[in-house]
Amino acid sequence: MLGLTAVAALALPAVAQQRIPVGHLMDNSGATSDVGVPYGQGVADTLAWVNASRNGIAGRPLNVLSFDYGYQAPRAVSQYQAWSRERVVAIQGWGTADTEALVRFVTRDRIPFISGSYSAALTDAGGKSGRQGVEAAPYNFFYGPSYSDALRAMLRWAADDWKAKGGQGRPKYVHMGGNHPYPNSPKAAGEALAAELGFEVLPAIVFALTPGDYTAQCLTLKSQGANYAYLGNTAGSNISVLRACQTAGVQVQFLGNVWGMDENAMKAAGAAANGVVFPVRTAVVWGQQAPGMATLQQISRVSDPAGTAYRPVHYLAGACAAMLMVEAMETATANNGQITGERIRDGFYAKQNWVPRGFDGVCNPSTFTADDHRGTLRVGLYRAVVSGDTSQGSVADLMRAGTMKLEPVTTIELERRRELLGW
Repeated sequence: MLGLTAVAALALPAVAQQRIPVGHLMDNSGATSDVGVPYGQGVADTLAWVNASRNGIAGRPLNVLSFDYGYQAPRAVSQYQAWSRERVVAIQGWGTADTEALVRFVTRDRIPFISGSYSAALTDAGGKSGRQGVEAAPYNFFYGPSYSDALRAMLRWAADDWKAKGGQGRPKYVHMGGNHPYPNSPKAAGEALAAELGFEVLPAIVFALTPGDYTAQCLTLKSQGANYAYLGNTAGSNISVLRACQTAGVQVQFLGNVWGMDENAMKAAGAAANGVVFPVRTAVVWGQQAPGMATLQQISRVSDPAGTAYRPVHYLAGACAAMLMVEAMETATANNGQITGERIRDGFYAKQNWVPRGFDGVCNPSTFTADDHRGTLRVGLYRAVVSGDTSQGSVADLMRAGTMKLEPVTTIELERRRELLGW
């Protein structure tokens, strides 16, 4: 008996140090890698920082299993099956097509899936919206407003902007983007609200998720006489549209989706990006003053030991998304609890107006309930301001010099209307 007791005592530290498997699905090489890379780096750096500075979760380090799926949904589904064999307890995911394809899998297997997709269909946790094609998604979460809610906020701003400018008659609105689940996700919701607000809704204009020559689309936009145009793709292809429309002399207020504009895109597009209005998920951008910015700077040094890198808006959002998962896992361990998918899911419901500790003033508050996974209805809108040549110098140099700026426009608080859940 003494011998068995000694063996058990020796085994305890090993059990305490057992690594916690977590999946990390990334797009570092596919159609959305322009924004996938900084977001994925924010997630990866944050999880590595949690291991190094917080000793993982309750003394157990995270075993982060990363996979670049190149924005190909079948590869994501295949990788999910491999991770199931690894018994991952949670996954940091990415795109809309793959996230929606995996909803039934993660629900069946009870694995929380924190995505970079903000499709409103993922917010109907209880499956009570009754919307066709929307199924219960009790294990899907994301940080920030949904694509639909972000577009609703921009349209409200656009309606006020039209009046403030003394616009005559009905303003014209058009949805632009690829014929793909991601850009199409908020299309119907946006067009419905635009009509309700008095916009004339124009036929949608399709352009691919990859960069190309979109002169034809810009000429269509010009002939339609659109006043406000929503860019539903990621920054890479949006840059092509902005440049082509600048050349074509198109006069329109572009509204970028949350992945449609950032500091890297401003540098690449130059003056063509000037004036684009788009949502930012965090309370501040890189370099602005906030109590939690010191924590972000520590995290940034994981992959940039010199501390000189400029981190775009997507990096910060990735850090906030990762920390929501981490703290939900910490909640799961309370009172010697096991780190299971169900307990992690319930950890997302444990706090109201939830800001991860150490991230005050950076991560906006989130509140999730068992029926409603709209974590926030607060939408901060920013304007890309480009006042000079962006071809010379780094993003950090251009932001420091004021050649490029992210200018706060307004913050809109949407009502939590039940009839809009899942849409």
